[in-house]
Amino acid sequence: MTIRRVLVAVDDSPGALRAAQVALDLATGWRAQLRLVAVTTDHILGALLDTAVPDGGATERGEQGGRALLRHLTDTARSQGLDVDAVQLTGEPFRQILDQAQSWPADLIVMGRSDRRGPSSTYLGSVTAHVLEFADCPVLVVPRATAADPERVSADSLVIPET
Repeated sequence: MTIRRVLVAVDDSPGALRAAQVALDLATGWRAQLRLVAVTTDHILGALLDTAVPDGGATERGEQGGRALLRHLTDTARSQGLDVDAVQLTGEPFRQILDQAQSWPADLIVMGRSDRRGPSSTYLGSVTAHVLEFADCPVLVVPRATAADPERVSADSLVIPET
């Protein structure tokens, strides 16, 4: 299997930021294209905060944070010589990630293991579990670094055989 397109789902969580670094390392080693995807959840809580808080703007601040993160990661990837693009979307995160992986089309999805637990699993966040279940390509789930073992996962330790 040749990996030419790596899609990485990012947010501001430690697991997602670690996944972005692993994806950058993999894409560099494989000379693959990289697509960064950040999804702002469009939900009722954001709308309520926008109306309840005097200065409002909770949704806008979330989108601004996503743009800043994508800009930083894009700059980092380009400084490493990668062919990279970034997409910021609004909606249900797992659906947006899967849609991007299919329409781009990705050879590999890289995402962090979430610390936010959903009803779908004790060990994975619900977004990760949904992507794993419905993705048409391989998915690499990267755990966040721990203080005891900050280098537990690295691109050098991953070997994907050619088929």
